[in-house]
Amino acid sequence: MLRRLVNAFYASQALSVVATLGIADLLAEGPRTSDDLATATSTDPSSLYRVLRALAAVGVFTEDGDRQFALTPVGYHLRSDAHPSLQAWTAFMGRPYQWEAWTRLGDGLRTGQNAFRLAHGTGSWEYRATHPEEGEIFDRAMVSLTSQFSASIIASYDFSPFRRIVDVGGGHGALLADILRASPQARGVLFDQPHVVARATEHLSRMGLDDRCEIVEGSFFESVPRGGDAYILKSVLHDWDDERSVQILTACRSAVDRDAVLLVIERLIAPPNLGADDKLSDLNMLVGPGGRERTIEEFQDLLEGGGFRLSQVVATGSAMKVLESVPA
Repeated sequence: MLRRLVNAFYASQALSVVATLGIADLLAEGPRTSDDLATATSTDPSSLYRVLRALAAVGVFTEDGDRQFALTPVGYHLRSDAHPSLQAWTAFMGRPYQWEAWTRLGDGLRTGQNAFRLAHGTGSWEYRATHPEEGEIFDRAMVSLTSQFSASIIASYDFSPFRRIVDVGGGHGALLADILRASPQARGVLFDQPHVVARATEHLSRMGLDDRCEIVEGSFFESVPRGGDAYILKSVLHDWDDERSVQILTACRSAVDRDAVLLVIERLIAPPNLGADDKLSDLNMLVGPGGRERTIEEFQDLLEGGGFRLSQVVATGSAMKVLESVPA
């Protein structure tokens, strides 16, 4: 088992390559030979076959005796049109700059510095802002991740009382769009940095929400739009250290009326020896943006520091929990 864990990056890199090539989309209509797939992707036939047969051995594809490959139920989620799809996230996780940051994990442990900054001389957000092609890949990955959890969040938490929902740091608006489609009584406000929301218009238009969702540019460290009766922070606070997280919450508190709610949607760190996915995600925060996943007690402290009181924790049947909070 230990050796398999040590060598897990073999499969991770292979998956990222086939996701980037769009192999699963090419198999959507049925089995194809590796030579045929190599022609379609302009890759070396022998090398591609070796990658595909390895992934077939771990259950992503199936291979017959004629080097013909088909998708398994696991491999289906590498299709860009899958529900949900992990194609964009898988492609993103194999980006070279991501892997370079992980090679500095040991240096980060020794120095207490952020591994991404040690590798690239700048933070992950600043890096992607100056590398727009990487920013677009990252944004697609975030939409992909959100699609994993939207349905369970909407099924578990009642959004029907709300008339104006403000998604703070909402990226392309994937979660907000799903909430609005399920909540016809509500209108939305998507709030994020200018270079992020600039790419959101197309997504919201495709969802038929042009007339129900306002896009506002700004920084959640400074201020957020007023007038909402529900504010959402999904997978935002885990990107930041405690000081910056309290700053975000304080900005939200300045905008939130007494009868409004703040919905912090995040993972929760489990007790010792449990919750491997969440604790490995915490390492990804350590290496990448410099944030952290947190326990419920740590979230309570953050919320109190930002002027909120935790009112309830709603399980969603997924990795995410909804931490409903009200002004203190």
